[in-house]
Amino acid sequence: MSFDFDLFVIGAGSGGVRAARMSAAAGARVAVADDKALGGTCVNVGCVPKKLYTYASHYGHDFSDAKGFGWQVDEKPAFDWHHLVTAKKQEISRLNGIYGNMLEGANVTVLKGFASFVDANTVSVNGIHYTAKNVLIATGGTPYRPPNDWSEHTITSDEVFDLPEFPQRLFVVGAGYIALEFACIFKGMGAKVDVSYRGDSVLRGFDQDIRPFMDHELHKQGINVHYNSNIDSITKTATGLLVTLDNGFEHEVDQVLMALGREPRLSNIGLEKIGVEQNSNRTIKVNDVFASNVPGVYALGDIVGAPELTPVALAEAMTLVDHLFGEDKRRMDYSNIATAVFTHPNIGTVGLTEQEAREEYTNVEIYRSEFRPMKHTLSGSDERSLMKLVVDKDSDRVIGLHIVGEGSGEILQGFAVAMKCGATKAQFDATIGIHPTSAEELVTMRTPVT
Repeated sequence: MSFDFDLFVIGAGSGGVRAARMSAAAGARVAVADDKALGGTCVNVGCVPKKLYTYASHYGHDFSDAKGFGWQVDEKPAFDWHHLVTAKKQEISRLNGIYGNMLEGANVTVLKGFASFVDANTVSVNGIHYTAKNVLIATGGTPYRPPNDWSEHTITSDEVFDLPEFPQRLFVVGAGYIALEFACIFKGMGAKVDVSYRGDSVLRGFDQDIRPFMDHELHKQGINVHYNSNIDSITKTATGLLVTLDNGFEHEVDQVLMALGREPRLSNIGLEKIGVEQNSNRTIKVNDVFASNVPGVYALGDIVGAPELTPVALAEAMTLVDHLFGEDKRRMDYSNIATAVFTHPNIGTVGLTEQEAREEYTNVEIYRSEFRPMKHTLSGSDERSLMKLVVDKDSDRVIGLHIVGEGSGEILQGFAVAMKCGATKAQFDATIGIHPTSAEELVTMRTPVT
């Protein structure tokens, strides 16, 4: 049978674009379709704008810290939300153009529109049918919004970057990494921020030392976290939104940000029509080369249940391209994937938490250090840092590394390489530290705490 394309990609996010470009470079005829802007979540409403806004929010702390180093700030610095939003839009537009140029340069056919399956080898876009030997689903995720009556009064991370006015009073629902990143961003920009969470500690799934430590750092910034609480109602008032929790707490705010996680963006693309098997959480079941149960239909990225990270989607795309148009030797290794959370202060983590390590290994040692960074000996800030190593004593391998502190993501990348290579605690100890830095703490901890 003759096909229009060797590969048709549904979704032009990080994973889809990488798969399309590299498949075309391997000689395949490729098309990619999306009804949203090129670059997907990461470029448009995720990693990129979030990091830009994180940079913006840090100036709020830096202006204050500068006084301790002799800088005289005679007037209170003023923050211009509209200037930031405009600058962000210009940068995102530039990146959208780069993605378009890359696809065009690779001879990938780009189709603007919503794509859905007609059958396993046929996709419809804007009423036109296209056939393909292989179809890749790379549609990414979308913020979860609960089906409550009051949800109409809320926003998600998709809308928060482009609000017409800066929310002087922000209420964040959720206490995962997305919720806390935005709480810290808007607090740094000058907003009053409250967070509500149904559990009793922030950052579920993170190491048990990081969670209370970060809670304390949030509290020191003036971010109010309401634990063991759920939204009972949100009603519009003449001056904002009145949030009522199920414990009776009431608070008027300007915006309510829902940050309760994300779900696969798979509605109406026709999975049921072609019989693609899904997991209980609606992610698509795939094997180690990202093939679904339907021959010729593949999926990767946020919709397959792996870590929802842009670099993971890129690596999965390379595995798929190698399978379809290469030597079929690549396979994904999801162990020791480093992640950073751009709260204030930052969080970095790679490998196992202490709890996970104790469940998997019989002889675990913990090294932990909490300290005031050198910068804050003069800044006047009471911000502190935490560093922790989790070690399998039997092999001496470092199997978990967790950081809270400025620049954690930058610090972590190199240590992630070491852990990927199987570095031992003895090798950490034998490494000469860079002084004076916070990072040197990771190679100077000698006495286990447990």
